[in-house]
Amino acid sequence: MTVPYDPSDREKVVAKLPAGLRKELKVRAAELGKDIQDAVTEGVEAWRKTKTHPVVDTSGGSSFATYLPAGLYGKLKDDCKRRSLSYNQGIAQSIRLWLDSNPSPRPKAPRVTGARRIIFGNQKGGVGKTSVSAGVAQALAESGNRTLLIDFDPQGHLTKQLGYPMFDIDDASLAKHMLKEAKGDLGELLVPIKGGDFEEHLWLLPACKDAFLLDAKLATTKAVRIKETALEKALESLEQDFDYIIVDCPPSLGYSMDTALYYARTRDGEDPGTSGIVVPVLAEDSSADAYDMLYDQIQDLIEDMEVDIALLGFVVNMYDSRKGYVATSSLDEWNNIGDPPVLAVVPELKDQREAVRVKKPLLVHAPYGDQADVMRTVARRISA
Repeated sequence: MTVPYDPSDREKVVAKLPAGLRKELKVRAAELGKDIQDAVTEGVEAWRKTKTHPVVDTSGGSSFATYLPAGLYGKLKDDCKRRSLSYNQGIAQSIRLWLDSNPSPRPKAPRVTGARRIIFGNQKGGVGKTSVSAGVAQALAESGNRTLLIDFDPQGHLTKQLGYPMFDIDDASLAKHMLKEAKGDLGELLVPIKGGDFEEHLWLLPACKDAFLLDAKLATTKAVRIKETALEKALESLEQDFDYIIVDCPPSLGYSMDTALYYARTRDGEDPGTSGIVVPVLAEDSSADAYDMLYDQIQDLIEDMEVDIALLGFVVNMYDSRKGYVATSSLDEWNNIGDPPVLAVVPELKDQREAVRVKKPLLVHAPYGDQADVMRTVARRISA
C-alpha cells in the first residue's frame, strides 16, 4: 500500500488553521512542485531556529492534517510551551514563515490555446476513471486553478457521485451541443462544486440521459470530420474561462472516445505534454488487455489525423499489496513500461467509497487521507 511516508519515519499531526492560510499553503506548494508535508516540515524546522515571529490570526480555524518527521512534532510542542504559544499558533507561524520564505514564482505567460485539456480514459470499466478524474480535478482547483470537470460518460456516475442530477433527455446537454441540436450557451449548463479549499474554482458539466445516442448519431453524420472535432467545437467557447478542462470518458472505444482523444491532442504552438490522456488501471491482467486496445485506438487516430496525442501516464487504482503476487507483479509491469510512466498508486481504502456513499467530493470528505494526497500528487505531476 502506498502512503505519503513510512509510519515509522513520520507521524500524523492535526491542527486548526484558517481557510485562507490552508489555501495559500496548498497553492504555493503546487506552484513550487513540493509536497505539503515537506513544506510544513521546512517551515517548522526554520521556525524552531528563530525566536520571534508575528502572531498569525487563527480565529475560525478548521481541521488541517499533515505529516512531520518522527520526533519533530514533540519538539515543536515543547518549543510552543517554552514560548507560551498554543500548538495551533506554532504551526500557523511555521507555515507563514515558509510562505514568506518561498514566494510564488513569476506567473507564466498566458497560453494562446486556453485551457489545458486532460482526459481520463480506459476501455475497461470499473478501473476508477470517475474517482481519479474527480479527485485530480479537485486537487487542481484546490491549488487555485479554474477547473472544469466534464462527465462525458452516458452512465453519469460522476454526476451522481457528486450529488447532482443528470440532465433530462429533453434538456440541453453537451451531447446536443456537439450535434448542434441545442440552442443557447453551453456555459449555462455548468454547476459549481462546493466545499473544501477548491470552492469557487471547480465546476461540473453534468451528464445527460441522451448521451447513449451520441455514438450512433456521430456514426451517421455526413459532415466531414465532425466525429473527431465535435467535442472541441462544443467546448471552444469555454476554454478561455478555465485553466484546466478534465474529461471523464466513457468505457468504450467508440466515436465518443475518438472525439475525446482528438480534443486532448497537442495543438499547434502547444508544448508537448501540456494536454493529453491519463489512463487509470488496476493491478491485474484485464487492465493491461484493455490498455492495449486503447493504445491501438490512439495510434490509429494519430496516423489518420496526423496529430500527436500525449500519453501522460498511468494511475494504478485500488492497489492492495495484500492481494499477493498478482497485484505486486502487475504493478511491477506497469512501472516497467516506463513511457508513459506510472504517475501514482492509489491505495485501496474506504475514503473514496464513503465519499461516494455520502455524495461528497473526496477532498471534502477525507481531505487529509492517503487517497486525497495521491490525487494531489497526480495533479502536481500533470501540471508540471
